[in-house]
Amino acid sequence: MSQNIAQILLQSLEKKNLVLDEIIAQNDLQEDILKQENLDMDALDASVQKIGDLVEELEKLDDGFESVYDRVRTEIMENKSMYRAEITQMQENIQQITDKVVKINAARMRNQLRAENHFKQKAGEIKQAVSKTKVANNYYNNMNKLNYVAPQFYDNKK
Repeated sequence: MSQNIAQILLQSLEKKNLVLDEIIAQNDLQEDILKQENLDMDALDASVQKIGDLVEELEKLDDGFESVYDRVRTEIMENKSMYRAEITQMQENIQQITDKVVKINAARMRNQLRAENHFKQKAGEIKQAVSKTKVANNYYNNMNKLNYVAPQFYDNKK
């Protein structure tokens, strides 16, 4: 195995780090959107879609890294001294990736709670509006019945 394979593994990890940075940025954007009084559903939907695309890219990077690593694992293990610098750099990248994944999961949970609270609040507002509409309709119907006077000279007998 040449140094190129080790460099490919490093590049894959660096790309993964960059993609995770983009996901963190999108999580921050979602947090800002969810903090607003009037929720911009289009912006939130676009951000969720962007994160979905980034997650797909991450999965591809993971699959590529795993397939390359599976092929060269024995070579790296047998020649650790030859690849010491690359192994050290890979370990640092993996540690950064792990830290970012933890940060992303925490942000995702916070955003999910904010979204649930926002949607519960909106559902309560809708329920209240429906209740007010029902009361108004009942009032209107009852008031219409008060103005109705049955015919006085109509014979109800048959």
